[in-house]
Amino acid sequence: MLVRFFFDLRAGGVPVTLPEFLTLLEALEARVATLSADDFYQLARVCLVKDERHYDRFDRVFAEHFRGAEKLFSAFGVDVPDEWLRALAERVLSDAEKAQVEALGGWEKLMETLRQRLREQQRRHEGGNRWIGTAGTSPFGAYGYNPEGVRIGQAGSRHRRAVKVWDRREFANLDDSVELGTRNFKMGLRRLRRFAREGADYELDLDGTIASTAKNAGWLDLKLVPERRNAVKVLLLVDVGGSMDDHVRVCDELFSAARSEFRHFEHFYFHNFPYESLWKDNRRRHTERMPTDQLIRTYGPDYRVIFVGDATMSPYEITMPGGSVEHWNAESGATWLGRLTTHFRRFVWLNPEPAARWEYTPSIAITRELLAGRMFPLTLAGLDLATAELRRSPAAISPLPPP
Repeated sequence: MLVRFFFDLRAGGVPVTLPEFLTLLEALEARVATLSADDFYQLARVCLVKDERHYDRFDRVFAEHFRGAEKLFSAFGVDVPDEWLRALAERVLSDAEKAQVEALGGWEKLMETLRQRLREQQRRHEGGNRWIGTAGTSPFGAYGYNPEGVRIGQAGSRHRRAVKVWDRREFANLDDSVELGTRNFKMGLRRLRRFAREGADYELDLDGTIASTAKNAGWLDLKLVPERRNAVKVLLLVDVGGSMDDHVRVCDELFSAARSEFRHFEHFYFHNFPYESLWKDNRRRHTERMPTDQLIRTYGPDYRVIFVGDATMSPYEITMPGGSVEHWNAESGATWLGRLTTHFRRFVWLNPEPAARWEYTPSIAITRELLAGRMFPLTLAGLDLATAELRRSPAAISPLPPP
């Protein structure tokens, strides 16, 4: 298994070498890692990855190679046996059959019923409408259908109907080394460039040197000037996880292009909508977060802000306190977006969803209204419109109405 893991890493773009692999084997023989998937992951990454730019690729290969090695079921202090969730057949319902499936009726009812099922269930179930299982219409389990349920033991979303996800979700950082397809994004982002000479005088000023030498009767008189740099500051705020999993590739390309084009570049992540905190590293998003009001104090209003997200969610996640799908937010997402857009006057929202679908999604309509229409499709044409908006002078931009 470990030999195949070594070759999978190399095929996945992680430049691991044989001596590093032997180091991992020696560490395992010395029992540096205990019988824990997390300990083994940390040890393998330390031994095999030399550059943190390759962490994302390592995580993808590790997740695929050791899929199902350990389930992180701890929310109720109960382990759900693997055989309960093994999909022998995936059930596909017609629209008419889906319409006949009813929800339990509310959050409290759903959670209380789940606790009861965990106490009572003794064996695996498949195709039913009551127990924790697979390929059925029960609110609990995997690879079935229910209009409102708890997803347990399923790799990724299918119908996007779950109100909670039992498994702890780990989001991957965007890969800034992606090159395929980034050239067009780079060309579009270059419209934002504004050059200024900064730093020490160490770049040759050819025209100035020629003029000064001519005035000096032919004696060479070198003139140096500071290097011309792109003075534009960009803050990229990216939605990650959930429905954004469908758009990882195009977001990788945009992230890679933006990071290479702007010297003053910062990025943060959020899930579905910006709330009271954001994070820079998805591997540590549960432990290392920056409060949004601290971000506002840290980065000045001269930063251009680019939100990237599909804005596809329950409208409650935008308008209501406590509406976040993952935690209890004391203030609504609309309130926090209003604070960000009041501080950063030059901003746009890039949406990877096709513009033709926007009018049919209530949450996108709400977000566009909060942004006064400054939402653009994540296409080359949309990027041109977005960069034109970001180039506008702050004095020419009307303040947004309060949310």
